[in-house]
Amino acid sequence: MKFDNSTIRRQDRTLEQERAFEILKEGEFGILSMRAEDGNGAYGIPLSYVWDRGNSIYIHCAPAGRKLKCIDACPQVSFCVTGRTKVKPEQFTTAYESVVLQCSAHHSLHEAERMSALSLLLSKYCPNDKMRGIDYAQKSFHRTEIIRLDIETISAKSKKAF
Repeated sequence: MKFDNSTIRRQDRTLEQERAFEILKEGEFGILSMRAEDGNGAYGIPLSYVWDRGNSIYIHCAPAGRKLKCIDACPQVSFCVTGRTKVKPEQFTTAYESVVLQCSAHHSLHEAERMSALSLLLSKYCPNDKMRGIDYAQKSFHRTEIIRLDIETISAKSKKAF
């Protein structure tokens, strides 16, 4: 995983790595963008996710569907998480923070990694009900797929006016 803001056109708006990692850790959802399964067009979808604080993002989904077809056709994906935003109508602009990841996507993971990812998701989204969530995850494990996004590069940008 490489943090690299060099490709951002507006270098005056780059966001430091420390804040980018905070956004990645705390973000409520991210947008997964992929090439359409037929190669014509694109497909983007908002998803719950968890960052393992290393090189991977985990998302969950059904064991069949469009996301998996897109990933099978082209595993190179983009994932975007937005931090703080504030519309500034009097200035005709918006203050924002965003983190963009370039990743390779993988599914059909080993059962242990899938259950570990579900545990991480429960820790993030349901910390007060984690034990009940683990029981639920075990009962619905057969109908749950996990996608791992291996992070290749991260860039981060902001327009500060909060």
